Amino acid sequence: MKKRRYMGMAASMLLAASILGACTKTDGAKEKGENAGNVNATGMPIVEEPIKVEGFAAKFFASQDWNDLMLWNEYEKMTNIEVDWTTIQTEALAEKRNLLLTGGDYPELFFASAFSKTDLIKYGQQGIFLPLNEYIDEYAPNFKKILEEYPSVKQGVTMADGNIYGFPTIYDPKFEALRAGAPWVKKEWLDKLGLQEPETTEDFYEMLKAMKNNDPNGNGQQDEMGWGSGYGIDSFINYLRGSFGLNKQGSMNLNLDFEEGTEKFRFVPTTDEYKELLMYVNKLYSEGLINQDVFTTTPQEFTAESAKGHFGVLNSIDPAELLKLDGYVGLPVLEGPTGERAYNTVSNGLGNLGMFVLTDKAENPEAMVRWMDYFYGDEGTKMFFMGFEGVTYEENEQGEFKYLETITDNPDGLNMDQAISEYLTWPGGYYPGIVKEQFFQGAESKDNSRLNAEKVKPYRIKDDDILPGLNYTVEENDQVSAIMTDIQTYIKESTAAFITGKQDFSKWDDYVKTIEKMGVDKYLEIAQNAYDRMEK
Repeated sequence: MKKRRYMGMAASMLLAASILGACTKTDGAKEKGENAGNVNATGMPIVEEPIKVEGFAAKFFASQDWNDLMLWNEYEKMTNIEVDWTTIQTEALAEKRNLLLTGGDYPELFFASAFSKTDLIKYGQQGIFLPLNEYIDEYAPNFKKILEEYPSVKQGVTMADGNIYGFPTIYDPKFEALRAGAPWVKKEWLDKLGLQEPETTEDFYEMLKAMKNNDPNGNGQQDEMGWGSGYGIDSFINYLRGSFGLNKQGSMNLNLDFEEGTEKFRFVPTTDEYKELLMYVNKLYSEGLINQDVFTTTPQEFTAESAKGHFGVLNSIDPAELLKLDGYVGLPVLEGPTGERAYNTVSNGLGNLGMFVLTDKAENPEAMVRWMDYFYGDEGTKMFFMGFEGVTYEENEQGEFKYLETITDNPDGLNMDQAISEYLTWPGGYYPGIVKEQFFQGAESKDNSRLNAEKVKPYRIKDDDILPGLNYTVEENDQVSAIMTDIQTYIKESTAAFITGKQDFSKWDDYVKTIEKMGVDKYLEIAQNAYDRMEK
């Protein structure tokens, strides 16, 4: 694959190219940075004379007051920068941020606001979002280091015009359990049934049948269930993609992978391999081996149901952490019907790109880029996720960090997310910054999840083969949106119909022709052009 060329010297070339491509707009933005002389190049405080900045953010817990929260209060003392926060709960985020932008009454910065690539390039080219390339080069050493270490991440955050308009969420590529993990199987049931862990998709099918029909819980009732999830059918399909030879370039462009032996895109949902995958899932569903409410249940409803311990296989995080159900271990990666054995639903670690943006109203862009960059270094990451020593966490003799019991076993009956949210903002998952195993206390950092990830790793797609997310021009974005909105709806409806049996697989050719008539060839052409442009 050509893209391996830029894994070395091209990292610096890409940085130079993106800066050159942004010169006109970035220079214009820098003229507004009249207070750059107030900014210290390194260390704390960030500015000599205190400043106040208007910020808008999404939050998960309504009870939080970000203008009186320990994280921001302490950071203000460190930096000399006070952020006057206006916050909205995540459910209302999209509507509120769009109203602010269209009405012109937007703040200096947006934090945890989850702008899409389309929004970044749109508002960036309108001049509302500042291009950040030169600021990153001069004022963001932590973030710049990440981009240099992981060129694929650099490629992903750089828009088609060469500019970076947002600081993203990054899941540390070294944090294996956040990147790849198989579903969980109840080991006790395997032992009672005299079964080994499945190695093939056929083994897996036979195992699920045995779990459902042969009373592994020993209560004399047929109340056992096979494979369950509360996050829709995609969580089943994605585990199996590599076993059916799909998505060998990773999951950053889920509808696309290369025709074998080429760098020419094909449309995954119309391939023969995708048909075979759906036929397999249809067999599981039609025999009651998948929870029958998978298309309608909510995560909360399924959590309550699965906590009863009736499922032999569960998607999502370790059931011991989520449901207090012990005895589950990670499944192996399965060999498919043609001998494929791979786990390909893996990203390059790049989450939402638009988690921190500066607008053309920012009076101190240099200071605020330094302010944000702190959370891409170890000290800032530790503070953001762990909080404050003696208040929220402690460090043992081995240099390991863990929350205090007041957080993990709260005396007021709060769960961990609720308890830590009295000090920090990360619960709920909306934030810019980098998630590192050393400072993250979620289920993925626990031993069982590490073992699961290690079991997957030999079959996980190699990092060099993961294609970054494609970045389109404004015009291309409009075209892709016009084509793919209807196609995605049709694929979702058809996938459900094929799996549930409402649509017979004899109609597969009609399904493919319908997608072709909806303009998928034009989408493939645009995607190919974006890829070829990236390669150059």
